[in-house]
Amino acid sequence: MNPFTMSTYFNYKTIIDFEYSCLMNNKKIVVIGAGKIGRSFIGQVFSRSGYEVVFVDINKPLINLMNRERQYRVIIKDGDHEETLQIHDVKGVCLEDEEKVIAELKDAGIVSLSVGQLGLQSAIPIIAKALIERRIEYGDEPLDIIIAENMRNADMYIREELRKYLPEDYPLNQLVGLIETSIGKMVPIMTHEDIAEDPLQVFAEPYNRLIVAKNSFKNPIPDVAFLAPKENIKAWVDRKLFIHNLGHATAAYVGFQAHPDAVFISEVLEDVNLFQAVRQTMLQAADILLVLYPNEFTRQQLVEHIDDLLHRFRNKSLGDTLFRVGCDLYRKLGPEDRLAAPVRAALRIKKPYHLIFNAIEAGISFRGKDQHGNFYQSDELFFEEAKKGNCHIIEMICQLPVDLIYTK
Repeated sequence: MNPFTMSTYFNYKTIIDFEYSCLMNNKKIVVIGAGKIGRSFIGQVFSRSGYEVVFVDINKPLINLMNRERQYRVIIKDGDHEETLQIHDVKGVCLEDEEKVIAELKDAGIVSLSVGQLGLQSAIPIIAKALIERRIEYGDEPLDIIIAENMRNADMYIREELRKYLPEDYPLNQLVGLIETSIGKMVPIMTHEDIAEDPLQVFAEPYNRLIVAKNSFKNPIPDVAFLAPKENIKAWVDRKLFIHNLGHATAAYVGFQAHPDAVFISEVLEDVNLFQAVRQTMLQAADILLVLYPNEFTRQQLVEHIDDLLHRFRNKSLGDTLFRVGCDLYRKLGPEDRLAAPVRAALRIKKPYHLIFNAIEAGISFRGKDQHGNFYQSDELFFEEAKKGNCHIIEMICQLPVDLIYTK
């Protein structure tokens, strides 16, 4: 190699090393999904730890406004108390502007996803293109993706979806950290007036703990406040599903049975007997969790968690309705969701589940309407199915063994 070539080589290597260093120390998060969880939780938490936050969303007016203001407010609602957090150093990109989205993803320090399962179908192909571009420019430098979605085995699902759009020889398992989470944050209902006053603002409850899969990161775990890395993320995902989601759904379904004219979750939980019924159902699910994950939780920890959740459910400033919590019956009574999944586990490990099953039967008869007097669209199809009887729903929708359950 002649001196000129050697010099050129080292200059080029210096530039590449500098780019790698900038990339790996890059405090920029790309948040795909500028909805309630994206803004009130993920963006808020990372911004408060010094990250630039780039939101990607299909809502073009929201993105345009975000780029004009470069900040937004999170209003913490805790009963009669309010606190305002000002989130700075933000910008947005429309999902349809694919080139710009790829450019932001390619250079990101970390990414998060909070778009819902339908939204993933649009986001994943673009993420795959960005991963290919990132490898071309930066080599084998990994990217971590925090999956802030309310779904079990989200990492497996997204991995398989990404494979459809990546070259066969792309080392997905080595270069992409798919970080499962347990998202326990609840977001208060916002009225049309609230949104019209400031389309960028978002309401939130005080709870701010982001539970993530410790062992899934390919890069060092970010030094971010409120981040709670866990070794056994499956246990914590199931804790969210079996206790938080289960308790919420039970309050809606049993609450509707007892008080069909009630509107709010906090309202039905003022009924002492109903409150105790919901609590006992959650405790029954806790007993199942303790058998499934004996080294992860203690009964005292789960009891304290249940009582904290019930306190949060009763937060009137959340404005959470029976309709919102209970609707979408095909999904919420599905085999891997909040009620059928713990019953299936209980059958396997031979633990009691009768209270949880009562909640399932209450769910089958749930007929909650929104503030305009309308049913959730797919629930009307569910009601037609339900005319065939509870056994039909339990067998076909919940996919539980009817004969075994009704002989118990």
